[in-house]
Amino acid sequence: MSPLRITRTLPEDATGAALRADVRTGLTATPKSLPPKWFYDARGSELFERITELPEYYPTRAEREILLTRSGEIAEASGARTLVELGSGSSEKTRHLIDALTALEAYVPVDVSESALTQAGQALVAERPGLDVHALIADFTAPLALPETPGPRLVAFLGGTVGNLLPAERAAFLASVRALLAPGDGLLLGTDLVKDEATLVRAYDDAAGVTAAFDKNVLAVVDRELGADFDPDAFDHVAVWDAEREWIEMRLRSRTAQTVKVPALDLAVEFAAGEELRTEISAKFRREGVASELASAGLELTHWWTDSEGRFALSLSTVR
Repeated sequence: MSPLRITRTLPEDATGAALRADVRTGLTATPKSLPPKWFYDARGSELFERITELPEYYPTRAEREILLTRSGEIAEASGARTLVELGSGSSEKTRHLIDALTALEAYVPVDVSESALTQAGQALVAERPGLDVHALIADFTAPLALPETPGPRLVAFLGGTVGNLLPAERAAFLASVRALLAPGDGLLLGTDLVKDEATLVRAYDDAAGVTAAFDKNVLAVVDRELGADFDPDAFDHVAVWDAEREWIEMRLRSRTAQTVKVPALDLAVEFAAGEELRTEISAKFRREGVASELASAGLELTHWWTDSEGRFALSLSTVR
């Protein structure tokens, strides 16, 4: 059995330092914002798992359908001997792809959570004793140094997470992925597609209120980690479709005029009644837009797969 290897590329306090910097920058900006990565403590991760099971939230089911029905085609097109997964989490849905990649020798999951990497890595090593699993504790939005593994390499970025990045951030991210790739390597990218406004808004504002609890959880994270006194009940969850930018915005709207203190930053933040704090964008895409953004990063879109209802896409691109 191949041993699980885990390499840390993040300094021990990198997460705390990034949270402090993001909260200071976001809460002193106009309009105010917080990055969506801070949703995902243990409670936030549990809530998101519940979101993926909601009838209104289609992206996870749609992407899983593609992986179930098209993994053989993806494997054949990529010929990958190494799979690198960015933001791997539990690595659950990637198992369909790992099973289909008959030439696969190495799997490199990349995530900021050491516990998630350890749990998923140990399970894979036990299930697939011939697979070399080398996990990286790293922030995939920063430049990465990958371990030496056999090519061709397939870098997978699934779940539509690329849509959480602003356009300039997406361009920088895709350029950083291109820098990892050699001729013959590929990028498998998950993108949620543009559709009617009602479907999109329902997916981010479900009837059961699970997404609202998930959205407010970012305030609980700031309270716990930085000693802040946010009252989540003093904010309402809002999901809005921006038709011009073609993205959903999740926001928290202050119910009253209030002052929030963040002692760890020696910061007092004023909110007007009705003022909104943006917590996430989720961009939706069209094929031509995906191809254009990939091309700008030096990648050529070669394959495009959607679910049976055309809601979500996985694309394969290679070095131009």
